[in-house]
Amino acid sequence: MSKGDNILDVKNIKMDFPSKGVTVHAVGDVSFKVNEGETMGIVGESGCGKTTLGRCIVRAYEPTAGQVMYTTSEGELIDFLKIDKKTMKEYRKEIQMIFQDPYSSLDPRMTVLDIIKEPLLANYPHMPKEEMERKVMDIAAKVGLNTAYLKRYPHAFSGGQRQRIGIARALVLNPRIIVCDEAVSALDVSIQAQVINLLHDLQKEFDLTFLFISHDLSVVEYISDRVGVMYLGKMVEFAPTKKLFSHPMHPYTESLLSAVPVADPAKQMERIPLEGEIPNPANPPSGCYFHTRCRYCTQRCEKEAPEYVEAEPEHYVACHRAKELALKGFSYDE
Repeated sequence: MSKGDNILDVKNIKMDFPSKGVTVHAVGDVSFKVNEGETMGIVGESGCGKTTLGRCIVRAYEPTAGQVMYTTSEGELIDFLKIDKKTMKEYRKEIQMIFQDPYSSLDPRMTVLDIIKEPLLANYPHMPKEEMERKVMDIAAKVGLNTAYLKRYPHAFSGGQRQRIGIARALVLNPRIIVCDEAVSALDVSIQAQVINLLHDLQKEFDLTFLFISHDLSVVEYISDRVGVMYLGKMVEFAPTKKLFSHPMHPYTESLLSAVPVADPAKQMERIPLEGEIPNPANPPSGCYFHTRCRYCTQRCEKEAPEYVEAEPEHYVACHRAKELALKGFSYDE
């Protein structure tokens, strides 16, 4: 494969969670494609289903329906969700995940050396111990960890260092795709910048493809090539980053962009607050899921669910009024 070719094709992913006699529709019929070497951002409010979607893609959850078509390094097309356990183990090392919380995602009873080494033990049990530890040392140095401290336990490290440990653990198997689930949201802003720049450098060095899940649009704008916006388990807009930020076509995206802070006291941003709460995913509204909070809502929106269509070249949206509304965008270059 060459850079820019399709590496991941997510088709109609659904994830339902039965709970106390009701079914929570966490992810509903989400589709998109990811290209080799790019960073694709997924944004939305807490509870919109973006983390569940990421876990479905890496098969941490078994989705209710859908396909994740993965193009291997040999050019073979496989459905990552349908392969058996033996085949999955072969390709598992190519699709890894960095978790949100650097405190709970590391085993406090294991040294950092053992944490980073664990994926190697699981996938290459016959690898000589010296070679395994050398790989761990190499990748730890790449992510900015002091290799003299690898025999220490996670509690001895700061939040930023712990997240670097999580990154090293994901990288040690030399993956092609990494799902970053809110990888910097638990960190201080200054540390966030360091980790984001680290991910950017690692992507260039190792030819990585990132699926970057976040609620922070300023981070997503900086790191992503394309962005998908989720609301109540559905993808409502998907476009190249600059196009989505400067020319949103869905009212929910417009509202999210209005909340992005600007580091300029002379510039006043017009906030577009959303009324009410996110509806219950166990009992979603009729028609367009967003109509209960949308200031552009019509009777058609209340009754008829909009189709997810390509409204402009490379710009997908699910909104009845997408082409008639002139929504306010956002640009850091203004």
